[in-house]
Amino acid sequence: MDAGSLGGILLALAGILAGLLLEGGHLGQVLQPTAAMIVFGGTLGAVMLQFPLNTVFSAAQRLVRIFLYKNDSGAVLLRQIVTFANKARRLGIVSLDPDLPQVADPFLRQALMLAVDGTEPSELRRIMEFQIDNVSEIEARIPAVFESAGGFSPTIGIIGAVIGLIQVMQHLDHMDQVGRGIAVAFVATIYGVGSANLFFLPAAGKLKQRAREDQRLKEMALEGVISILEGMNPRMIEIKLASFQGSTPQSSEKPAPETHP
Repeated sequence: MDAGSLGGILLALAGILAGLLLEGGHLGQVLQPTAAMIVFGGTLGAVMLQFPLNTVFSAAQRLVRIFLYKNDSGAVLLRQIVTFANKARRLGIVSLDPDLPQVADPFLRQALMLAVDGTEPSELRRIMEFQIDNVSEIEARIPAVFESAGGFSPTIGIIGAVIGLIQVMQHLDHMDQVGRGIAVAFVATIYGVGSANLFFLPAAGKLKQRAREDQRLKEMALEGVISILEGMNPRMIEIKLASFQGSTPQSSEKPAPETHP
């Protein structure tokens, strides 16, 4: 569970609702199903018009990555590559062939497969970088869906408010209901602006970060496989790949005891 994502959205909602209650309001004033139908239905329709349907479905499926994400993926990948490097150094690169079915990461498995098959390092890099670029281009469409939703929803919220005001103006003969009707009409604006700035745009930003993290993991896996193929020392590979995580591997050797004259 990503505590930052969950805590952020809960804190934002709690702050807004607390402000409403402190001003003497109540939840019923902002819970308007008609306004929600106009804003979210209109936003979804506009997004479906702009993007292919499979892209919209993919974006909906990726919502879980905003709140659930493995932070230790880089460390696990690093340990796995170092293990392969030690085995390849002792027994040769071909010795990794039996381990390929157990490699969960498809990108790493494919890179190792090419290495085991005798692909030259330059050619392996060209093939896998081409795949990284293609996957990155596809992944960039997912945040764009939420960015578009964040752009559409405030405007559609204004449309909902105008529709509500039209209904109010048709009943000016009942002045005691005009004020309440205007207040209800502007709930659609709250839904539009609130959903854009509290969810759609932040979700797009978080998914961009997730996509970049995935890309860096692929780059780390590629550098690791090429280093193994080039016969680099496993310890050097570990130090090299640790830089992708912004860390330095801890040496397993104990420091020598200090001596005093």
